[in-house]
Amino acid sequence: MTLYKLIDHTADLGMEVTGRTKRELFTKAALSLMDIVVERKGTPSGLQEKALTVEGAGPADLLINFLREILYLVNGEALIIGTCEITKCGNKTLDARLWLEPYNKKKHVMKTEIKAVTYHGLAVEKTKSGWKARVIFDV
Repeated sequence: MTLYKLIDHTADLGMEVTGRTKRELFTKAALSLMDIVVERKGTPSGLQEKALTVEGAGPADLLINFLREILYLVNGEALIIGTCEITKCGNKTLDARLWLEPYNKKKHVMKTEIKAVTYHGLAVEKTKSGWKARVIFDV
């Protein structure tokens, strides 16, 4: 007697981001994650500033940890990023200033529920023209 059948199921979503500098790469990654998750109606308002420091074993781990913090702000605290400024971006430490607004169902439409930022297929590399990253999300 068969209890179940394994089926193919795609539960991942990936993105590639480029930037002239590592700071630009991380900024664009944060804003891209927001664009994937939420659709905004109108301009951000009532923004509150938040400082964020993230550590990682290297640039790829740093990016994962940064995006995980952002995902927590969305899922755990119902905050949407309006603007992101990377103030320090080393190989193992990142400091950012985020301007956040509370989620408001009249102004924000959730487009994609991302459960996790994964290490699967992760790549962060320096290129001739700057930096490039590839990140896969569990949806």
